[in-house]
Amino acid sequence: MLHVTILDGYIDEPTCLGVPPYISPYPRYIAGAVWDFDAHATVTYITIDQIRNNSSLEHFISQSDVLVVIAGMAVPGRYLSGFPASPHELILLLSDITKPIKLLCGPAAWYGFGMSGGKRVTNTDIVNQVFDIIAKGDGDIVVSDILKNNLNREKVDPAVCRTSPHVTKNFAVRGAVIVTQHPFFPDYLITEIETYRGCSRSITGGCSFCSEPNKGAPHFRAVDEICDEIAALYNVGIRHFRIGNQPCIFSYLAKGAGEVEFPKPNPEALERLFRGIRTIASDLKTLHIDNANPGIIARYPKECRQIAKSIIRYHTPGDVAALGVESVDPVVIKKNNLKATAEEVFGVVKLFNEIGAQRGSNGLPELLPGLNFVFGLDGETKNTFALDYEFLKKIYDDNLLLRRINLRQVILIPGTRMYKVGEKNIRKHKAEFQRFKRKVRQTIDRPMLQRLTPQGTLLTQVFTEAYEGKLTFARQLGSYPLLVGIPGVFPKHCFYDVKIVAYGYRSLTAVPFPLDVNNVPRETLEAVPGIGKKRAIRILASRPFHSKEEFLSVFDDERIAKTLEDFIS
Repeated sequence: MLHVTILDGYIDEPTCLGVPPYISPYPRYIAGAVWDFDAHATVTYITIDQIRNNSSLEHFISQSDVLVVIAGMAVPGRYLSGFPASPHELILLLSDITKPIKLLCGPAAWYGFGMSGGKRVTNTDIVNQVFDIIAKGDGDIVVSDILKNNLNREKVDPAVCRTSPHVTKNFAVRGAVIVTQHPFFPDYLITEIETYRGCSRSITGGCSFCSEPNKGAPHFRAVDEICDEIAALYNVGIRHFRIGNQPCIFSYLAKGAGEVEFPKPNPEALERLFRGIRTIASDLKTLHIDNANPGIIARYPKECRQIAKSIIRYHTPGDVAALGVESVDPVVIKKNNLKATAEEVFGVVKLFNEIGAQRGSNGLPELLPGLNFVFGLDGETKNTFALDYEFLKKIYDDNLLLRRINLRQVILIPGTRMYKVGEKNIRKHKAEFQRFKRKVRQTIDRPMLQRLTPQGTLLTQVFTEAYEGKLTFARQLGSYPLLVGIPGVFPKHCFYDVKIVAYGYRSLTAVPFPLDVNNVPRETLEAVPGIGKKRAIRILASRPFHSKEEFLSVFDDERIAKTLEDFIS
């Protein structure tokens, strides 16, 4: 019997995230391609973290007929529950595996391995010796061709691509069940859903640093095809979805896409899509979006306002529209063919605040903008940093809300114009970038977090993921979740409701709510406003308490006792 193993080394692209808790479409489409060829084939899905934690799995994958590795980071990110595979890690892992046909697909196959911002990618040639095929085309189509040619790789074109977006229709549905093999399934796994591929701005070359224009003009999947995929995932147990695998959700089925740089949005299509998803997946727990082109929204505010209202009608709260701003310096905008001016982006930020700032059931506003800035671009000077800071300060001073501010240095990807420009601005402004980052974190990020989630805000369903000493890190599921530090060691992979007590530059400190004062550790008690070290010791010495009144009687300050009533059970 045919045995195919999919090794997920995780991907992070401008339009797609596949680092846990996310699973990208790649493994699902590839599994679907295998089962489309042979419904009885064995398809095994393994993550790179499972290999890292269990070396015996190396022998298991060596017995496969075909081994498909998905890898590649084209944008730098910060991760909590996993980290993308490096080329050296793959060489070490695969060098002694000889039986299966070994295929590399994803961004690593197309552009190389990007491991951090501010650097060129590591060329794919470095792993040529351990792979039989580097899929410069679509991994699912290449795998399909390998199987159709009876595993004869000489007959396979590694650059073969989809002829249309509808080719994946069956793959997406057949491959949905592979998600049940993910270690985070079902409670903490978010499926990234593709609506279309390609960029409407490819006709003008797109942004200078971005790989998406290389995919050509937009090719849209049909609403029914997307809903069929959602239904298949929902039926196997998935409850968390992000419609994130596209350059701009507001441009889905836009009128004139491929003919004009900024096509007119199609509110009816987005209403149909989101209504269809909620009809199919009525009991879903997360439905979020990702990328939004500020240039589109600024040019068509009426249509985009209507789309935003549709999203809010059907989504779940805490959603983020990630705006690719990159820079507000007019020189940088012009030299890099960026999407929008400072004035246009500011108008878009206001639009989202008007529509989406109301607080939802999970404790966060419904739908807010996130801003992505990229540094090291052509034309950048010290004045660029000053203009970007003034812009962020204006947003803060105008009492507007942002859900995130992402500051990163560009990864230089082959095939983009920035690849030719090189690292000169990255090196020249290295210290300036670090100063700018610190200033934004201290004077914008932290006070923005306090505005976004005032002390005492209740965040529901945060999932514990990692430890640092006696601090437990947790996040809600969804787009760009806020990092929550819970003082004390709490069980991993559990959901808690928490109340905010303090702030870092990009994270929150919170305690479980309601607070079980008879059982929580000392570190948790100390974090509650008004308790501190001495009172925590007094509480520990007096436990157990049999009533709220008995607990509050421990305190010598009536005001503190009153504050604590909001935290305890």
